Amino acid sequence: IYLCSMEIERILTKLGINSLNEMQQATGAALFSNNKDIVVLSPTGSGKTLAYMLPVVGLINPKVDDVQAVVIVPSRELALQSYDVFASMGSGLRGIPLYGGRAAMEEHRAIRKTMPQIVFATPGRLNDHLDKGNITPNAIRILIIDEFDKCLRMGFRQEMEQAITKLYNINRRILLSATDAREIPDFVNIDNALCLNYLKEDEQLSDRVKLYVAKSENKDKLEALGKLLCQLGNGSSIVFVNFRDAVERVADYLTQSGFVVCAYHGGKDQRQREEAIFTFSNASANILVCTDLASRGLDIPNINNIIHYHMPVGEEEMIHRVGRTGRWTETGQTIFLLGPEETLPDFLDAAPAEFIIDTQAENAIPLPIMTTIYIGKGKRDKISKGDILGFLCKTGGLKGSDIGRIDIRERYSYAAVKREKCKSLITKLNGEKLKGIKTTVEMKEMKEL
Repeated sequence: IYLCSMEIERILTKLGINSLNEMQQATGAALFSNNKDIVVLSPTGSGKTLAYMLPVVGLINPKVDDVQAVVIVPSRELALQSYDVFASMGSGLRGIPLYGGRAAMEEHRAIRKTMPQIVFATPGRLNDHLDKGNITPNAIRILIIDEFDKCLRMGFRQEMEQAITKLYNINRRILLSATDAREIPDFVNIDNALCLNYLKEDEQLSDRVKLYVAKSENKDKLEALGKLLCQLGNGSSIVFVNFRDAVERVADYLTQSGFVVCAYHGGKDQRQREEAIFTFSNASANILVCTDLASRGLDIPNINNIIHYHMPVGEEEMIHRVGRTGRWTETGQTIFLLGPEETLPDFLDAAPAEFIIDTQAENAIPLPIMTTIYIGKGKRDKISKGDILGFLCKTGGLKGSDIGRIDIRERYSYAAVKREKCKSLITKLNGEKLKGIKTTVEMKEMKEL
């Protein structure tokens, strides 16, 4: 074990976490106290990523430059978010996310430069790098499969089997799921595993999430949705629909009505999807319209409302949708928006309370508290988050409380700032220098993304 209790406390303090929950403590204790494989079943939003990440970081030898742990995930979004959790821990170890949708050669260069000790990868992309020798399996001892119920479904199985077969030195396996997926194929090679089951048999949805049903007078529910969002205020809301074209239709209607909206579905390219999640998660947009692609793997804090514009197609889909709110110890609410001929899903156990949409109210359009600015310097210019923070405060006159998430890309950067401060900030920064170089600063909406 390469991580002492004091170091764990330091990491938790850095993450702003006072204490671990029961599931997280049990997972860490199980990994540190025996050599068994472990299956963790715990509800969405209970902190499974941190539950495995803390002990796994402690089991990686910082003096060995080879990959020692592989985390297999079903989507690029979960690969990125899991890596972000790892990076935010400040453990001193090196990691990298690997996923489809971008050039494998670009990732190969990043692997050579980073020399990662842990990788977060989708099955197909992991196979690609193993086959090309970009990752050598010799030192890989730990295999984590996050959302294994989804990873091991038909469609993923062949890629999963191929990858696991190539990882021939694995001696610890950690499988995590938010549903009681009992079937684990033989090729995973898990035997006599310790199962930590924190799923409540009689609890379909978290008791921290309030359930409501709202009704639209018209079959076309767009107007009712707009009224509903106005009543909910400027808290963050996810609107789930079942089809990609419906995402565009709903997002276009809301945007034209004056809402600040992000649209997210599998038909968008990688950059568009990453930009949508970044903008929503940094509170520069308070509404995300999406398909069920966003119901898994997105760990965005402080989501207040889940709205089912289209009814979920199954119980599992509903559980994962609702799991985007009420995470850890937070509370939230989920609202089923029904048209005149629609009914609640048969698989919903609880009876939702009624949410009355005031169709006569003239509420103002709720705007997000932040907006995102584009800064024309990035990693290639040796720019750090501290540089941007100093630029915004010293030159732009902002306070630390006016600034949210800062994201540095290769050639440019983004920063979330208080919406009411944005225009005056851009005026102050116009023509000013960042690290001695004149820098373009604009509202993100003005850039073509």
